[in-house]
Amino acid sequence: MTETSLYKPVKRFLEGLGYLVKGEIGHCDVVGLREGEPPVVVVCELKMQFNMDLLLQAVDRASACDEVWLAARMSKRGKGREHDARFRNLCRRLGFGLLGVTGAGGVELLLSPAALAPRRDPRKRSRLIEEHRRRRGDPAEGGMTRQPIMTAYRQEALSCAAMLVDGPKRPRDLRPANPNAQKILHRNVYGWFVSPERGIYDITDAGRAALLRWPVEAPAP
Repeated sequence: MTETSLYKPVKRFLEGLGYLVKGEIGHCDVVGLREGEPPVVVVCELKMQFNMDLLLQAVDRASACDEVWLAARMSKRGKGREHDARFRNLCRRLGFGLLGVTGAGGVELLLSPAALAPRRDPRKRSRLIEEHRRRRGDPAEGGMTRQPIMTAYRQEALSCAAMLVDGPKRPRDLRPANPNAQKILHRNVYGWFVSPERGIYDITDAGRAALLRWPVEAPAP
């Protein structure tokens, strides 16, 4: 069992509470969004066991969301931190919720998050919401490490690359399907694009390799 194996059970649990859930947004393992005015944002951090690193991650995320959850695998012998009254009391004082994931993929609610005084960082919060809304589907399981995260920006860059496979184009040719095409082509963060002449862009070998790694269909122009 790895951290990513905890993602789907936790996602199902939070979806049951009415959240639209996506993984690996803004360095957060799991982000749930419930639309409204204002929207409600929850963050859940995943670890194989409840420990201080997990707690410190949750403290760091707290300013960007309305609720923080910690999720870890339940210890087989019942001797994990989830059974430590001191650990639970600390999480309760911080207002954090605790979820235990069983070996069979079930989720046990160990502690509900408390409604504490606002402690938000508006900038962090808005970045989470924007990335959650821009990302197409849920392409990254929470808990991923040592591999590129499929962010909304990467998705848009891949879409632009797919539209250049059949030949060079101008940014405005890509804009109906990709409103940020001009910025993506000009910045060329991943080296996927080349400009053979002013105002015209083509795909590079690196871009073609990226489409082989992350296949996408070219959107209708």
